[in-house]
Amino acid sequence: MTFARNALTLAVAALALPAYVASAQASTSFVANSFYDQQHPFSRYGYIEWAETVKALSNGELQPEVYTGTVLLAPRANLQGIQDNIVQVAHHAAIYTPSEMPVANAVQELGFNYSDPLISALAVTDFSLNNPTQLAEWEELNIVYLGAYNTPPYVLMCREPVRTLDELRGKRIRTAGSTVSAWVEEAGGTPVNVPSSEMYTGLDRGSLDCASNAVNDLIDRSLWEVAEHTTLLPTGMYWSGPQWGFNSDFWSSLSDEHRDVFKEASAKAMTRMIVQYLGSADAAMEEALSHGINIYEPGDDLMASVEAFRDEAILNVYDRARDEYGVEDPEALIDDFLATYEKWEELVSSVDREDEEALAELAMVEIFNKLPADYGIY
Repeated sequence: MTFARNALTLAVAALALPAYVASAQASTSFVANSFYDQQHPFSRYGYIEWAETVKALSNGELQPEVYTGTVLLAPRANLQGIQDNIVQVAHHAAIYTPSEMPVANAVQELGFNYSDPLISALAVTDFSLNNPTQLAEWEELNIVYLGAYNTPPYVLMCREPVRTLDELRGKRIRTAGSTVSAWVEEAGGTPVNVPSSEMYTGLDRGSLDCASNAVNDLIDRSLWEVAEHTTLLPTGMYWSGPQWGFNSDFWSSLSDEHRDVFKEASAKAMTRMIVQYLGSADAAMEEALSHGINIYEPGDDLMASVEAFRDEAILNVYDRARDEYGVEDPEALIDDFLATYEKWEELVSSVDREDEEALAELAMVEIFNKLPADYGIY
């Protein structure tokens, strides 16, 4: 979408939607937006069900008006929508705005090296709510971060079989990050950076040969219709940017009690969202098989290529943070994230990974209850 169309979208939305309002009965209405369709876990559990939890925990004093899909804002426009108070809270993927969120994107470079969405979501939340360099970025953007999203490991969904390096060479592959794009180039493919909402059209028209995304999209976005061949090659996970990014003025206007409601609702929704997302990935695989698609394990040379690139990426992540994203002290930033991830590997090991309530309680005890009372008040 061009800048002009983005500006028009925001202008129309500004006229069409009221800003948050506090009524005489002390209820607060506000707009919340997720650009994923309503059945996607980030929308279904992260916004639709989250909104019901917010209303229940606040005894109806907080009244979210939830939008899903791109009816309100295009994927790349959510940051601007939050900042301009078109929406008071929204999901935003930092990979769409690398120049505005260099710190978040520098940390996302590690996504190629991890494959556990549950640990990553909790670790990213903890890190993003406490690391001083990351906090300074949120403050500079005038948004308040309140929790992470995390995809399952991305795989390759293709029009033709891609099981070996030879079969990958020359393929145009939709990617969503610089590290995986660099791997695709090194392996002989051509990375194409387009939003996930454009994968179906690209595969259907042949402008894409493969899409790298979560296997859920075989069903959620009907990719099985245009990509008959899926290779279970782990090509990273994505977490950059907030699942819930709040307009800072709106956040500051809330009472302490209402801010606490959002913290608890986010802890509950975040853990439920990840557990359910992983479950739906397994279900999507089974359903896709029933539609006749082919699912492959990667060939030895293809898997070896990914593993070698992971080793290279972890060694280069400090230089990339400094040279590509302008982080002044990349060692402090990256090492803090690595330590936080190790901390959560230990914490999660003592909890039933499918017990959403226990995981939410762990997030409250270890993350949200430890936030200062004035968190996000700029």
